[in-house]
Amino acid sequence: MPRTRSSNWNVSLSAALLLMAPFDLLASLAMDVYLPVVPSMPGILGTSPAIVQLTLSLYMVVLGAGQLVFGPISDRMGRRPVLLSGAALFAVASYLLAGTGSAAWFVALRVLQALGAAAALVATFATVRDVYAERPEGAVIYSLFGSMLAFVPALGPVLGALLADHFGWRAIFLALGVAATTAALHAAPRWHETRPVNASKPHAAFGQILADASFWTYTLGFSAAMGAFFVFFSTASRILIDRVGFSQLAFSLLFATVALVMIATARFAKRFVARWGRAGSLVRGMGMLLLGAAFLVVGQVTFAPSFWTFVPPMWIIAIGIVFATSVTAHGALQRFGHVAGTATALY
Repeated sequence: MPRTRSSNWNVSLSAALLLMAPFDLLASLAMDVYLPVVPSMPGILGTSPAIVQLTLSLYMVVLGAGQLVFGPISDRMGRRPVLLSGAALFAVASYLLAGTGSAAWFVALRVLQALGAAAALVATFATVRDVYAERPEGAVIYSLFGSMLAFVPALGPVLGALLADHFGWRAIFLALGVAATTAALHAAPRWHETRPVNASKPHAAFGQILADASFWTYTLGFSAAMGAFFVFFSTASRILIDRVGFSQLAFSLLFATVALVMIATARFAKRFVARWGRAGSLVRGMGMLLLGAAFLVVGQVTFAPSFWTFVPPMWIIAIGIVFATSVTAHGALQRFGHVAGTATALY
């Protein structure tokens, strides 16, 4: 096994979360916080709705594809330079987005913003792999990351609407820039390099990783868990507002309960992973997903849509999501410490 510099990472779990969480959240927030002003952007930029929609689609595509570029780079150059460079690029692009009035520049800057987010995100998760691969704190970090990410789709648009209403649409991107700058300044003196000292060069690593059965088992488990949440995210408003009749405020509060269940369960991640192990936690997580899905099916087929037929089954699924995501990253990446950045990008 390659030697690592994890001994240089002498920070507590709470301090590590304060360092890492902003980069995880900003990558998603940059997409969701912008949604309330999308309908007005064609008029503001003097362009078509299709071009504005492109700024959303491109961000998602580049955020994913960019990790495949920056993952191997972080294996060659280290996590710290990739993280700080990505955060700087994200911040600069955000400030320039706040100042532009050109549709062409707006599209180009969204691509740069997504590239910065991709670099910071992959460096963050590779650092978690480097430092916490064999430590129980890793389960807590991964589960809390997933739980916090569940809040972003619910609260991001609310935050964006408040900023736009009080200060104008440019304040959304200015706030993203300030947040990224603050996170980078906080990380710069504290985020020590964790890349293995004698790490292998990541050439041909893609084939090695993609041929590994454990990588696929845990990666598909992660896909199922997070996919379950995003299916809920995409259907909840239509069911709870349009069919059940809850107000937007009531819907927001009910939506938030699912994220709260995830956060509450994450508090016990270290304990249940120690008891069940990685495979046992994944199996139980998948079991909870299936149980919650069965309750959803029975409720929707047998009864009229209601709080009881939709939200409590999602609480069960939320517990399953945490059981699974607490171990899927460790399980998928456990054999690839020498190319953790590349493996993290693929995962």
